Amino acid sequence: MPLPETIRVKLSSEAAGYISVTQVVVQEMPLRELVELMLGLTGKDAGRVRELLLRGTLVSGGSRFRWTGWDAEIAALESLLATFPNPEPKRAFSAERTICAVLKGPGCRIEVTREAGAPRRFLHGRSFWTVLMELAAAGAPRYIEYSYKHGADCYRLEPARTAVAQLRENAGALKYSTLEAQVRQAVVESIDLYVAREG
Repeated sequence: MPLPETIRVKLSSEAAGYISVTQVVVQEMPLRELVELMLGLTGKDAGRVRELLLRGTLVSGGSRFRWTGWDAEIAALESLLATFPNPEPKRAFSAERTICAVLKGPGCRIEVTREAGAPRRFLHGRSFWTVLMELAAAGAPRYIEYSYKHGADCYRLEPARTAVAQLRENAGALKYSTLEAQVRQAVVESIDLYVAREG
């Protein structure tokens, strides 16, 4: 039996507490989009995707998706999964196609998008993003995986202390003051860089 093109899902917010009531939205969702949300958890493992489809529930970000579970055929799932990108460890890092960076350290995860980092603020010679990409290109980030959540290849950079100091010094060029404060205070041990593929 072929896979359905769409699934009726109930979508609600996971942020709802026991006092507040969150509206539940019912919608027809393309199966491919639902499976794409699962790939961050399952990878391209047809058996694990099948288990989630049978269970009928998925939490992704701040949203909970629920549907009537069913037992999907493994062969049909494998055919669908084959249409999604595979990791390519030999793919070279590209600063030009980097869409997002995640600064990580003890108790810290700071996501900086190109949109937030690229604008050049008044009295700042270079944008935060320009400094970050120069450090990344010089540091030779290593390939980690293909991120289905970001729709991009992930590379990891382990910056030297001098590089982290440069990021702190240039945090004032960031678009948002809260992001600036986070970068200035963070103990950064690694930076994950997400690079979109061409086309």
